[in-house]
Amino acid sequence: MLRRLLIALIVIGMAGFAIFWWLTMPSTISLALAARTPDLANGEEVFNAGGCTSCHAVPNQPDRLKLGGGLPLASPFGTFYAPNISQDPTDGIGRWSESDFVNAVLRGTSPGGSHYYPAFPYTSYAHARLEDIRDLFAYMKTLPAVSGASRDHDLPFPFNIRRTLGIWKLLFFDDKPFTPDQQRSAQWNRGAYLVNSLGHCAECHSPRNLLGGIIKAQRFAGGPDPEGHGWVPNITQKGLADWSESDFGYFLESGQLPDGDSVGGAMTRVIRNTSQLSADDRTAVAVYLKSLAPVEGPPKPPKPAG
Repeated sequence: MLRRLLIALIVIGMAGFAIFWWLTMPSTISLALAARTPDLANGEEVFNAGGCTSCHAVPNQPDRLKLGGGLPLASPFGTFYAPNISQDPTDGIGRWSESDFVNAVLRGTSPGGSHYYPAFPYTSYAHARLEDIRDLFAYMKTLPAVSGASRDHDLPFPFNIRRTLGIWKLLFFDDKPFTPDQQRSAQWNRGAYLVNSLGHCAECHSPRNLLGGIIKAQRFAGGPDPEGHGWVPNITQKGLADWSESDFGYFLESGQLPDGDSVGGAMTRVIRNTSQLSADDRTAVAVYLKSLAPVEGPPKPPKPAG
């Protein structure tokens, strides 16, 4: 009887492990990428809209195109360190194929077949057009190589087990491409595309649950800074109803708030990118943001008595 029970437990354990392994298998886009002439100007616009330099530029130096990584990104799950995504063949992505890059950006899967942590916002990039990501890859090929590998992430158990991210993706990763709203203008749809895919605005401006997934009902409604530095503002009309479209557009260009104050913190890195966008794209983003319905965000903690 004991022998049969032991055998049953082993079989159940093996079956459970097999199911776990299958469920957590990293996904890839299996397609043959036809030869095409890349649009480098569009690739640069995608690069700026995607905010690649906000995390991947080498900290504390002025050249935003030195993508050697190293920026620490604190979170409730540990500290992530932005990797080197320059063209260095050893420390960066200089040896990556176009398919490697597409699968990293649109599926969060590394060339080696492992999951990337969603500190890399592929959860938003997944909604981007394939052509845009191919143009981005071509543009990044024109940028300088930077030697030096970033340090490993500092994550406690069990968050340091990448395979478990397969379950996280099953719960929270929507990889459907962006679908235009035919009832809206081309300008609004362009803004919606930029905000929800390349711009990944919801990644910081939305509260998250205990597992780190965005709370959909409060998308864009602000919440605790994921890096633990204060509060990220509500950017729906609940939080910014008094902002006009021109206020939004000028803010994305200059970092200046309507009251004359300047943006601070991590948003300064974002403005370095949005200021490089075309005026048309900044206006499209402003049109979309102004259209967001008011959403009540999580309550702010009371300020400590001064």
